[in-house]
Amino acid sequence: MKITTAEFIISNSEVAKCPQDFLPEYAFIGRSNVGKSSLINMITNHKNLAKTSGRPGKTQLINHFKINNNWFLVDLPGYGYAKVSKKTKSVFQQFITDYFETREQLVCAFVLIDIRHEAQNIDIEFMSYMGESEIPFCIIFTKADKISKVKIDSHVAAYKKQMFTNNWEEMPRYFVTSSTESTGKEELLSYIDEVNQEVFKNNSQF
Repeated sequence: MKITTAEFIISNSEVAKCPQDFLPEYAFIGRSNVGKSSLINMITNHKNLAKTSGRPGKTQLINHFKINNNWFLVDLPGYGYAKVSKKTKSVFQQFITDYFETREQLVCAFVLIDIRHEAQNIDIEFMSYMGESEIPFCIIFTKADKISKVKIDSHVAAYKKQMFTNNWEEMPRYFVTSSTESTGKEELLSYIDEVNQEVFKNNSQF
């Protein structure tokens, strides 16, 4: 897939106010400072589509971007950032949960994980919630340029082991990426293209 247009549509904190277009949506979510904005900018070929910041927790709304006029990329707030107040965090959690559990247009979520670190409980817990709620998702490992191939393989294996320990039958599909080097870009966009084709072919609503 080649992305030719990427347009910001709306930011809000209420799922009811999300776009009414019945187009497939792909939601991007992860711990704050995981490199989400950089990844979004990389795959859409836009330097400033998603706002990057040295201050984690900057994304605090549901952000919709229309891609190629036929699908939405949804940028969601990060989870697990300690310096966000408890009240703010509970509001985040509520509209993130509302989005995942009620948004009919959502066809796949991408859970972003920093490949530099070994398996983190907060990521495992979030993916367990996704699995228990039957929300389809893939994993995107970010910042692959920061460590060696050996360490990447070791950390991915650690995640597999942790998930199997938590009663997963298999590891969700995953992508290893680097926003700096555009690693994983083609694989990720090809996957979205494949899913879009299936969605449009099999679902009369889209």
